[in-house]
Order: sequence, then structure tokens, then C-alpha cells
Amino acid sequence: MISKYFIQKLLVVCCLAATIGLLSACASDSPMSTFGAQGPGAAQLEDLFILIFWAALVVFVIVGGGLVFTVVRFRQKPGDTSLPPQIHGHRNLEIAWTIAPILVLIVIAIPSIDGIFALANSPDEDSLTVTVTGHQWWWEFDYEDEDIVTANELHIPANTVVNLNIESSDVIHSFWVPKLQGKIDAVPGHSNFLWLEADEPGTYLGQCLEFCGEAHANMRFVVIADSLEGFEDWKANQRAPANTPSGRAISGSQLFLSKGCIACHKIDSTGGTIGPNLTHFASRGTFAGSILENTRGNLIKWVTDPESMKAGNQMSAQAPVYTNPDMAMTPEEVSHIVAYLQSLK
Repeated sequence: MISKYFIQKLLVVCCLAATIGLLSACASDSPMSTFGAQGPGAAQLEDLFILIFWAALVVFVIVGGGLVFTVVRFRQKPGDTSLPPQIHGHRNLEIAWTIAPILVLIVIAIPSIDGIFALANSPDEDSLTVTVTGHQWWWEFDYEDEDIVTANELHIPANTVVNLNIESSDVIHSFWVPKLQGKIDAVPGHSNFLWLEADEPGTYLGQCLEFCGEAHANMRFVVIADSLEGFEDWKANQRAPANTPSGRAISGSQLFLSKGCIACHKIDSTGGTIGPNLTHFASRGTFAGSILENTRGNLIKWVTDPESMKAGNQMSAQAPVYTNPDMAMTPEEVSHIVAYLQSLK
């Protein structure tokens, strides 16, 4: 027998759970929240979510309300041994609860299918195209026909469609900028497509959303939407050759070559491609998968002991300076290399 006290407790628990759920979803101003969309792609996804939420809420209220009504109305009372009226084979009810879910699914399916096609096809196929490559654990951005390659910071013009070819150099990653667009996987040996657009200039945070190894949580990036004039200025700066070093940076540039840094990192057209392109490294606000601010202090720590700054990074394992004791650097040499990196604007 279900007591009235038990039913009251059940209702209180359900109300508390619903309240907690609603409150936990109220941080719409969070930079990694899908609410408060700031691009047409993300706005369409947000609208679809809201539609599905209200449809699901209506279903929940009807089904949950019917369940509570049934439990209360037809509960067994003290001394009552008779069964409640049976409705098995009630044709009208069975038709109703067969048709109702179909109608709900139709309401959800039409905008869902429309959204799938809208997001799969670029509104402007001839617009700016960028090849995005996921690495363990950083992002590379290659601007097709622009002769620009950068890392972890994707600059785009605001109010302009940007077409992205999403690829991976090693394992499966996932490219996601919640304020601008939904996510899509970066698969080795395969190119996926995504387009995005920012409603206004600003900085939008991104994150790898597919577990890809030890440093997955630290595989972040930022999308910087510039004004049209600002984007053209940025492109002009990125196409220019690396700055000519002076002062301590001259010694740092020589150490960059002799200590093996150039084997993994490219400066202008010279160097390897295992690590990020550093031609204009100092123009970036962050590094190491966008988890560290580009400051002298962080750079010194990173060059000295990258593993303590970002566990699982590939720099410690691949660079000869860390695997060969004969190529270890003194604090002064580290300081010179950092001065060189900070000159690459």
C-alpha cells in the first residue's frame, strides 16, 4: 500500500531535482555554454534545443501527471479489496496515445531535418576557407590561398561565413566552438566540413570534445573575430617574414637552431611541422593549446620544464634538448630563447 506521506515525499524530491536541474542550466553567459549563441549556426542549434526541450517538457508533464493522478486516484485504501475499473482494450485511448507521440515526433523532425541540411551546406561556398588540423594536443589553422599557417588562434572576419575543412594528423579529435557552431569530429585520413560565422567581433573559446589522450582536456583554442579592416591587417602581418632579431634575441635565434627547436617548429619556410608554426608566435595571446598566457614567465617555465606546465605534451618526448643531456640549456640560454620567441611578432 502506498501511503499519502510517501507520495508527498516523492513529489518534494521530484520538485527539488527539477529545481537543481534548472538552476544548473542558468549560466548562459559562460564562454563554453551553448546558450547565448553569437553566430547563426549556434543560434539554429539553440532554437532547435529549446523546441525539443518544450516538447519534452509537455510530454513529461502529461505522462508524469497521469502517473501521479493514477497512483493517487487508484491507490488501495484500507479495507478495500476490490480492483479499480480496468480499461484494457479501450479503443479511443489506444488511438490517442499512438497518434500523440507521432505528432510530437513530426514537430521535432521537421526543424531537425531542416537544420541538418542548413548546417551541412555552406551559405557561401566561395568564402574564406581554412584547413583545421588537430594534433596531440594543439590545433593548426592553414588559410588556403592566403599563405598563412598559425596555431591555436583562429582569426576570422566578423559577419562573414568561414568554411572549415576539419582533419586530424593522429587520432580522432573534435572541433567545437559552442558560441558559434556545433561540434564535428576530426578524423585521421578523412576531411569533414563545418562552417561558422560570428555575429560581431570578439573572442570565442573552443575545445576538443573527443577524448584523444592524456592532454585532451588541455587541447583548447580560441576563435578571434576581427572587424574586416582588422582581419586584413592581421593577414598582412602574418604574411610578413619573421622579425629580424636584435640584442639577446640574436643569441636566442642561434640557440633555437643549435638546440634542435627548429626540428619541430617552423620559422618562415625553415623547420619542421611536428609542433606549431612559430613565425609570428609573439602575436598570439596564448600558447600550449591556448591554456597558458603568452608571458615571459610562462615561456621560461615552458622551455625549462614543459611537462610540469602541460602533462603529456609532445615537446618533452620529441625535442632533443630534453632527451639528450648534452643539449641541456642553462638559465641564461633559456632566457635568450624566450627573448627570441617574444621578438617573433
